[in-house]
Amino acid sequence: QVQLVESGGGLVQAGGSLRLSCAASGRTFSIYSMGWSRQAPGKEREYVAAINWSGGNTYYADSVKGRFTISRDNAKNMVYLQMNSLKPEDTAVYYCAAGRSAVLSAPTWSYWGQGTQVTVSS
Repeated sequence: QVQLVESGGGLVQAGGSLRLSCAASGRTFSIYSMGWSRQAPGKEREYVAAINWSGGNTYYADSVKGRFTISRDNAKNMVYLQMNSLKPEDTAVYYCAAGRSAVLSAPTWSYWGQGTQVTVSS
């Protein structure tokens, strides 16, 4: 099993920045890719970004491309999501995910964190 714990959420004004962190523990050697999804109230979960093991391949949803950056530190078993130029429509619970998918555009996640709330005020 792999455990994922997110942190870094909060309240920020539109145009501001936040950095989310996700700490992985347990059988982390089984992880190839990691990513982030989000879910706003009353909406379906939206896939946001992903990164492969080496960090050399990333994927971003069109809605965040150019504003969000995903990165990872394998030595620390961490993945990050730097969010800049935040908009009110970015308000959601952000979930960290991990799995063995190599196809980052349509991954199948095996593990999920509990989520961290991001609220962007206008």
